[in-house]
Amino acid sequence: MKKLFLIIGAPGSGKTTDAQLIASKNPKTIVHYSTGDLLRDEVKRGSEQGKIIGEIIAKGNLVPLEIVVSTIISAMQKAPRDIILIDGYPRSVEQMQALHEKLESQNLVKLASVIEVSVSEAVARERVLGRARGADDNIEVFNNRMRVFLDPLKSIENFYGARKLLHKINGERTIEEIVAEMNAFVLETAKNLK
Repeated sequence: MKKLFLIIGAPGSGKTTDAQLIASKNPKTIVHYSTGDLLRDEVKRGSEQGKIIGEIIAKGNLVPLEIVVSTIISAMQKAPRDIILIDGYPRSVEQMQALHEKLESQNLVKLASVIEVSVSEAVARERVLGRARGADDNIEVFNNRMRVFLDPLKSIENFYGARKLLHKINGERTIEEIVAEMNAFVLETAKNLK
């Protein structure tokens, strides 16, 4: 059975970089996906689902929840490694519940843990605005992204916390320290998961 780790965190928490580094450290056992990449790959593949996703994206609309979740599940089931890291998901209570239902209804992939890379809003703001690369890295956009992250956070933490699946990591340290701790946690948790 494949083991899934969801990595969540505020904008600027470093979750994508952390996941990429862990996957590159463990190329034989760990694969990393981001939700956006999975949807774009599905479009490139030209599958029936990919055509639908392509049309929705071309119109600038949001891809419906059911399609996002089935794309994620499909990628996980076909994943070339036994440990799967997905960063930036779930972003809402609806996404969390939809994924939970899908995972409960199959036995190829098991949710091992939800890792929250924890940073204060001040640190997140400083990182995002400090790296300002484009139009989307301004204070209004940051505040909106932060609100979108924070609004469902308590519900997501409570849901996974009640199931003993939530693991918080201090994201206000050096990248080496964060990656070392997360890497050790992922490998240990995966090893002990029945």
